[in-house]
Amino acid sequence: MNQDNVDKLVDHLFRHEAGKMVSVLTRTFGAENLALVEDVVQDTLLQAVQVWPVKGIPDNPSAWFYRAARNKAIDVLRRNSHSVRISPDGEEESLPDTGPPVQDLLDDDWQEDSIKDDMLRMMFVCCHPGIPEEGQVTLILKTLCGFSTSEIARAFLTSEDTISKRLYRTKEFFRQNKIPFVVPPHEDLKSRTEAVLNSIYLLFNEGYSSTDSEKLIREDLMSEAMLLCKMLTEDPNTQRPETFALMALMCFHSSRNESRLTPAGEIILLPLQDRSKWNQDLIVLGNEYMDKAAFGESVSKYHLEAAIAFEHCAAKTYETTNWKRILELYEWLCRISPSPVTELNRVVAVMRVHGPHEALKAVESISGKKRIENYYLYHSLIGQIYLRLNRATEAKAEFETAIKLTKSATEKKLLEKRIAELAVGVS
Repeated sequence: MNQDNVDKLVDHLFRHEAGKMVSVLTRTFGAENLALVEDVVQDTLLQAVQVWPVKGIPDNPSAWFYRAARNKAIDVLRRNSHSVRISPDGEEESLPDTGPPVQDLLDDDWQEDSIKDDMLRMMFVCCHPGIPEEGQVTLILKTLCGFSTSEIARAFLTSEDTISKRLYRTKEFFRQNKIPFVVPPHEDLKSRTEAVLNSIYLLFNEGYSSTDSEKLIREDLMSEAMLLCKMLTEDPNTQRPETFALMALMCFHSSRNESRLTPAGEIILLPLQDRSKWNQDLIVLGNEYMDKAAFGESVSKYHLEAAIAFEHCAAKTYETTNWKRILELYEWLCRISPSPVTELNRVVAVMRVHGPHEALKAVESISGKKRIENYYLYHSLIGQIYLRLNRATEAKAEFETAIKLTKSATEKKLLEKRIAELAVGVS
């Protein structure tokens, strides 16, 4: 059995199944033992890497993962007869010492409905108010979504060392305070829901444009994000306007997947995409979620981003896109949820409406610009502006900087193509 194939399958399963394992095992061992839970999951992954090349990949790898994790959990429980688990109604219950009863209880935990409930519960446990919001989101991305430390660092535009320290402090908080594995009371749900939605949003973004993968589009991550958000739209406690708006946003963006890459995996830019390939069912579904999001007295960043995505979906051609409306929405978004990346996206609309000279001014006035100077899209956009201004030498330098800053082979290829076109005078 090829070790590379095993490694890729284990990585794939880690992305899809590790979060479920962590959720179920946290109910068994308690949130204060999160490090122990992660050890059990890591041991299961290691066992797969060691056993599968010799015995072959099982017919149902996911079922093998669950069974192996359950067995490791039982081994731990046998060494600790005083373990407790959280029942479905949120109450602590003692686990029997050993034998069939404890196995039956753990088997019940691994039923599909229980897993979904535990994942939802785990998202809210991660978002305890005693943890800074960045720590909450970091923990969700790490434990439930399978993000690497480097992927989380890029999502936050910070260093891996910062993320590692953040994770350590967060796990220590759970260990010292013995946080219960329950959905919080109704009065705490709003603040925690915001962090949960932000985590789902970052997960989807990584799938939409992967920063650390051979593939630009990670449909597995996009699907996982949409599944988590759909769970929130179906739970009465989390049916908030912003929840439906985020679901709408993801539907609109997902609808374009089939048109974004050539058969060879090269990027097709928005002006050249075949809009007949856009998934109209997802666009219709996005509109339905937008209708459901139209209540309450506030407008979230997800409402505005969904509205921007809708404008693209509604345009019959690139040339008929309502860029003035998109610019208005970006300006509104920058007011209610300012960030360097949002301002960078606004610059694209500025260039479409007011031209490259105004776009260059807008780039130079971005607040917090230092945070994105190591972000490849920042230099790629400046390169495009210089290209529109017929400043080829400066455009080439920006594209070369962007190539150095991205780990995406697909993005590198697009930037190299731009540089090659500059050499023959193509704008």
